[in-house]
Amino acid sequence: MSVNFTVRIPKKLAERMRKHSEINWSEVVRRSIEEYLRMLEEIKYREHSEELIERLGVSKDDLRPMSADEEMRMYELMREREWKRLSSMTQAQ
Repeated sequence: MSVNFTVRIPKKLAERMRKHSEINWSEVVRRSIEEYLRMLEEIKYREHSEELIERLGVSKDDLRPMSADEEMRMYELMREREWKRLSSMTQAQ
């Protein structure tokens, strides 16, 4: 269900808009509002992310992009540690 929303604009702006009657100005306004809300929500999300990083005690420098070689070394290290963890669990049983 739709809701009507009234916007006041300057007369000169309305005159300029009339020159482009092929444009669905309601759609332009809808899309602009949607885009603006998306931007606001993204900013809010970013703030939450920064709070999470702070709570975890992680430095932003630790979150820097890695080279492919660094990523591969990190992957191998995590895989090795996970294998040891799982092996110790099965041995304990």
